[in-house]
Amino acid sequence: MKVSTRLAKQVEPFALADNLGIRLRDYREKVSLSVRELARRIKVSPSLISQIEHGRVTPSVETLYRIANELHLSVGDFFNDKDHTRRGRSTKERAEPNGVVQRRRTRKKVQLAGGVTWERLTPSPTSNVEFLHVIYEVGSESCPKDSLLRHGGKEYACVLSGHLGVRIGFEEYELSPGDSITFDAQMPHRLWTIGNEPVTAIWVILNRESDTRGQAG
Repeated sequence: MKVSTRLAKQVEPFALADNLGIRLRDYREKVSLSVRELARRIKVSPSLISQIEHGRVTPSVETLYRIANELHLSVGDFFNDKDHTRRGRSTKERAEPNGVVQRRRTRKKVQLAGGVTWERLTPSPTSNVEFLHVIYEVGSESCPKDSLLRHGGKEYACVLSGHLGVRIGFEEYELSPGDSITFDAQMPHRLWTIGNEPVTAIWVILNRESDTRGQAG
């Protein structure tokens, strides 16, 4: 599989939501994997891994999933649930009692290269399921046309606004507001916006870590 060079976007230092790069570095070090070896396994440059970990670039959806597959991470591992201060108020102070309600203004968020944003819709991580609000800005895509994604689990999505292109294997679909789709995420797939309006969607991923293919790519 050919891997595109459009894997990340330059950002200002520390602009990554909730220190994503730092968390990815911690996960890599826990499994005693060097930057060079991780880069070799997912077919990117060691420089790209280093820049992601230091918060100098944001990874694309494609790159993040390749890292996650190699480190055996779930989508939930990308979100920071430790107490931290943002704009003078801690997440602990703003938390809802009993952990039942997730307010829109306090959703955990991960912003990726190319205009893709994931917002978690649960107050805390849940095992075996990821419940997300996903935004694809105009012109954004999950991966280039010649480099489809594959990972464990099954995906369910419902488009709220905009028009979303979906490729699964050799089939392509266009989803309009109100349309929904479900597919085995181990099938090669790709997502992209169609037209001049951002796409918003509700996304559910079940059993993200149940990848029976072996290593992706």
